[in-house]
Amino acid sequence: MKSSDVKSSDFAIARSEFILGGQKSGKSRRAELIARAWLEKSADHKAVLLATGQAYDEEMRERIARHRHDRSVRVPGMLTVEEPLHLAEAISLHSQPDTLLVVDCLTLWLTNCLMPVASSQGNHAHADFTTQTARLAVAITTAPGPVVLVGNEIGLGVIPLGREVRVFVDTLGRLNQDVAELCVRVTLMAAGLPLTLKGTA
Repeated sequence: MKSSDVKSSDFAIARSEFILGGQKSGKSRRAELIARAWLEKSADHKAVLLATGQAYDEEMRERIARHRHDRSVRVPGMLTVEEPLHLAEAISLHSQPDTLLVVDCLTLWLTNCLMPVASSQGNHAHADFTTQTARLAVAITTAPGPVVLVGNEIGLGVIPLGREVRVFVDTLGRLNQDVAELCVRVTLMAAGLPLTLKGTA
């Protein structure tokens, strides 16, 4: 089925959904389709994307611009808010009963929280991230409107050597488990196809 053929009736909107998958597995596309379905259900509905990516280099700037353009075509009614660090606060600020939030993505958020600080402050970054994840959990469970979170599953392949990489992969795995436990529905994407791991499709 083409994305242009998807109707609001094709999706049962969960109060919270976590979409996992590998690179280019269709995670963001599915989140966008859910947002479009939400907007189609009522003229009063709104959708907001909380984008966590940061343009550190030219390739990333081009990637962000391409994603922004693609979103404007697929979901023209969705507002984009850039929030690389203070994700819990952004969810609390923008969530409303008539507003669906898409968080894309948790993996980049983790990178933003850990990588810049970890090199100079060691374990302090991880201690601060523990506080951040606790706040995120509260924001997700108390959000008055539906929340769709996107994250990468990177633990299925060969893990490169290096302490920092192994710590990052371990931390992401724990974050994914914590968010999956909180969410009403968890969906695994592979080759553009969804597999429901938790909740109803």
